[in-house]
Amino acid sequence: MQDKFQTMSDQIIGRNILLHIDDRLFKNDFVLILILDEMSTRIDDLEKNISDLMTQAGVDELEEEIKVSETSGTA
Repeated sequence: MQDKFQTMSDQIIGRNILLHIDDRLFKNDFVLILILDEMSTRIDDLEKNISDLMTQAGVDELEEEIKVSETSGTA
């Protein structure tokens, strides 16, 4: 009888450990998703800022002029 209780106790402890591990993995996944989402937002902002700076510097116009001259054969 004592062996049966010991086995049941071990199973309960094992399940509790697995539930604890599963809970921690879920929390870690959630944190990772939040971090990746924040990184994505920062990258989007950086790309927009670079685009704005290129526009302010006239790089877009310069690139368009280069494309036009290459297609017309005057490059």
